[in-house]
Amino acid sequence: MIFELSYIEWVIVILSTVFIGFTKTGVSSMGILVATILMYVFPAKESIGILLPMLVVGDLFAVIFYRRSVVWKYLISLVPWVLIGIIIGYYVLNQINSDQLKPLIGVIVLALIILHISRERFGEKFTKALPKSIWFTLSMGILAGFTTMIGNAAGGVMAIYLLMKGLPKKEFVGTGAWFFMFVNLIKIPFYISLGLITVDSITFNAWLIPTILIGAVIGIKVVPLIPQKAFQTLILGFALIGALRLILV
Repeated sequence: MIFELSYIEWVIVILSTVFIGFTKTGVSSMGILVATILMYVFPAKESIGILLPMLVVGDLFAVIFYRRSVVWKYLISLVPWVLIGIIIGYYVLNQINSDQLKPLIGVIVLALIILHISRERFGEKFTKALPKSIWFTLSMGILAGFTTMIGNAAGGVMAIYLLMKGLPKKEFVGTGAWFFMFVNLIKIPFYISLGLITVDSITFNAWLIPTILIGAVIGIKVVPLIPQKAFQTLILGFALIGALRLILV
């Protein structure tokens, strides 16, 4: 049963929910780290069903706070490709144990980090060409939809996508908040059909709403204090840690 956790496991879960709130209003790529932490407490497939409703709570809070800090053109162009990625992820998740897919997600995120570093290293021409390319938008959308479906792990993908678009902190967080609310709500019926969201898991989620909101408030207070360059470093750093943990776990 979900509620039959040890003291240490409860501490891990509560800290994870605080981090969930923080990722939604602070450093989004930290979400990959949260997803991998919960896989220490619950089986991999079960953990993604437990995590999703808590992510939606954080999404709603973030969207309310950042409702005016969104760049819609970057979201609208992603929508059809994200839906394709979600459908692919649904069929893959139905056939394969999600634990087998963790290294794949990690490799994808690492590849995206290398892409971003290449952009920094090779200059203006690389920067201008890739973000405007239809293939860049298409691949980012499908990857985001696929990785969010199979492991709630699209934080790193979206972090790289939005960094490549050159968004400042507030617009970065706000645009990401609207994106994740959209995709996470879409995923709910898929997860129910797969048996990953149940009455027991929703009851468990309800007990943890206060700690999610505490984390969201912390994120709102902390983000304005972080310089833009340090903010980008944090985004990439947590994406890297999360990716390595997915590969090595």
